[in-house]
Amino acid sequence: MAFLFKLLMHHMHHRMGRFGLFFLRHIFSFRSTRTCCLHQGVLAGSHPCYRSIIPGHSCQHRRAESTALSQHMQDLTVPEQRLLNKLYQGLIGGQRASLAESITLVETQHPRKKELAQVLLQRVLAYSREQESRNGGKPMAFRVGLSGPPGAGKSSFIEVVGKMLTGLGHKVSVLAVDPSSCTSGGSLMGDKTRMTELSRDMNAFIRPSPTSGTLGGVTRTTNEAIVLCEGAGYDLVLVETVGVGQSEFAVADMVDMFVLLIPPAGGDELQGIKRGIIERADLVVVTKADGDLVVPARRIQTEYTSALKLLRRQSKSWNPKVVRASSLSGEGIPEIWAKMESYRDAMLASGELQGRRMAQQRIWMWSLIQENVLSHFQNHPSVREALPHLEQRVTKGAISPGLAADMLLKAFSSSSASS
Repeated sequence: MAFLFKLLMHHMHHRMGRFGLFFLRHIFSFRSTRTCCLHQGVLAGSHPCYRSIIPGHSCQHRRAESTALSQHMQDLTVPEQRLLNKLYQGLIGGQRASLAESITLVETQHPRKKELAQVLLQRVLAYSREQESRNGGKPMAFRVGLSGPPGAGKSSFIEVVGKMLTGLGHKVSVLAVDPSSCTSGGSLMGDKTRMTELSRDMNAFIRPSPTSGTLGGVTRTTNEAIVLCEGAGYDLVLVETVGVGQSEFAVADMVDMFVLLIPPAGGDELQGIKRGIIERADLVVVTKADGDLVVPARRIQTEYTSALKLLRRQSKSWNPKVVRASSLSGEGIPEIWAKMESYRDAMLASGELQGRRMAQQRIWMWSLIQENVLSHFQNHPSVREALPHLEQRVTKGAISPGLAADMLLKAFSSSSASS
C-alpha cells in the first residue's frame, strides 16, 4: 500500500500539482471496504478490480486478470448479458449497426452503462489480443491521426484517401474528434454531411467523437472507439481533430502516426503550428496544391522541410517528411499512402510502434485517473455544499482561489476521515 501511494504521489505531483497531491492523499485515507465486484462501482466504475493492484491483498493481480471477465458476467442481469452478447457478436462480425451501438455505449455518462461498456471493451480487447497473436504479435490495425487548422481541407483529404483505400480492399473507420459546444452541447463539425461519398461506402465507417467540452473526453471516448473499430475488423483507423486547442495533442498520444495538414498559406497564422504541433508530426501534408496554389504550396513545402531539420527527431527509424497533395485532382494522394506504409513498416521492424502503443496505454490510464479523481471530489457532499458560497466569495475577490481550494480540500478530508 505504501509503495502504491508513493508511486501515485510521484505521478500526480507532475500531472495535477498541489491539488492532486492533497486530494489523492485523502482518497487513500478512505477505509478499504471495496470489493472486486462490478456492481460496487468503485470511483465511477472505471476498472472493476482496483484492489488487485495493492500488494498483499487476497485478490492477486494475475489471478484477477484471468478471472475478472467471468466474475463480471455473473454480476450481470439476463437482459444485460443478452445485450452485451448481441453487441459483441455483431461487432466482431463486422456489423456497422453493432459498432455504432457499442460506441454509443462507451460514450454514455450513465454509471451502470459505463460499467457494461467496460465489460464489452474487455471482451473486445481479449479478442484483439488473440487476433494479434495469430498475426505474429503485430497490430491488426494502423492508427493515423490527422490534424490541422480550420480550412486546411481535412475532410476532403480524408474522403479522397478513404475512397482510395477502400478501393484497395481496406476497411477504413473515421473518428472525428468533435469539439462539442460548451454551451449547447451540440457538435460543431458534422463530418457525415461533409464526407458524403465515403459515408455511403460499405467498407467505411464515419463517427463523430464528441468531447463534451473536456480534454478527458477526447482521451476516453476516442480511445475506446478505436478499440471497438479494430475489433470490428477495420484495419485503418483515421482520427481527425480540428486544430483549435489541445485536442490534437491528445490525439497524437493515441495513434501510431500523426499527420499534420496545412493549407498553402504563410505568415503569422501558421506560427502557432510551426512552434507547437509540428514537433509531433510524422508527416506534414501541404493541401490544395493545385491551380494557382501550386507555387505557394511548393514554397510552404520548402519552408517546412527546412524547419523540420531543426527539430529533434522523435524516432530513430523515421525522418518526418513534407509532401504536397490535391484532394481535387488526386495528385499526391497515392504517394502519401506509400509514405504512410513506409512509416508503418519501419516502425514495426524496429519495435518502436509497439513501444509507442505501450507508452500510450500508460498515458491514457493517468488521464482517466485524473478525470475520475476530479469527478469524485466535485460530487462529494461536503464539497457540493460549500462550493457555491466559496465560488461566490472568490468571484467577488473576498478570498483568494488558493484559500478557497484549501478550504474545499479540508471539508472533503474532514468528512472522509469521519465517515
